Amino acid sequence: MSEAGERMRVVEERDGAVLVLTLDYPARRNALAMPLRAALEDALERAHAPESGVRAVVLTGAEGNFCSGGDISRMEVATAMDGRERMRRTHRLVRLMAKGGLPIVAAVEGWCAGAGMALACACDTIVAAEDARFVAGFHKIGLMADMGLAHFLPARVGMGRARRLLLYHEPLTAPEAERIGLVDFVAPKGHALAAALEKARFLAEEAPAPIRLTKQILAAGLDESLEQEQTFQGLLFTTEDHKEGRAAFFARRKPVFKGR
Repeated sequence: MSEAGERMRVVEERDGAVLVLTLDYPARRNALAMPLRAALEDALERAHAPESGVRAVVLTGAEGNFCSGGDISRMEVATAMDGRERMRRTHRLVRLMAKGGLPIVAAVEGWCAGAGMALACACDTIVAAEDARFVAGFHKIGLMADMGLAHFLPARVGMGRARRLLLYHEPLTAPEAERIGLVDFVAPKGHALAAALEKARFLAEEAPAPIRLTKQILAAGLDESLEQEQTFQGLLFTTEDHKEGRAAFFARRKPVFKGR
């Protein structure tokens, strides 16, 4: 439970050698509050233990949405050092997902926005329901893309499309996302989890060592990107533009940024 008594948890379920992890924070459409990130990291650490018997993971969201992004209601960062520490803790999760030995399949229904989009891109496979929606949107609150999205997105869609998605906040439907390579497989509405489980069961039967080493190769360059992100985003958390972006979000108005 959150401090306000709202349900905030990661639900763990087994399907043979597949572990299904469900983000369950319905009050904020599964927004990635720091406690939820920590719970997800803990669950993945347990899954990576040899005695767990887990060979693949499915990551999804509860109640019709994958993840609405960062929890803007909890983005209280006082100093650049606080911002760097926030990113350092987040990057433990990102590295575990991208460089750990277990293949991870995202099952996306509903919105996959901001940090949620980064979380999906940190997975090895993205399965989306046909009515799912993807958007970056970080700049709307005066921040840059984080959780490794500046590394993962160009690898999926190319530098030109990544630049466009990160700068213009254009929302994408699942079929559009599949066409440009952001999504790997599209499922009928309400069936993303079932389709993701099918892919995860396939991966769970594969030899684990080649998967682990392939992930290591594909993660080349991630650490350098995260180091820059930690510094840059840490600074952006302290800007007047970020404060304005948060205020505009809660007032449901367009922000007025002044470059400071």
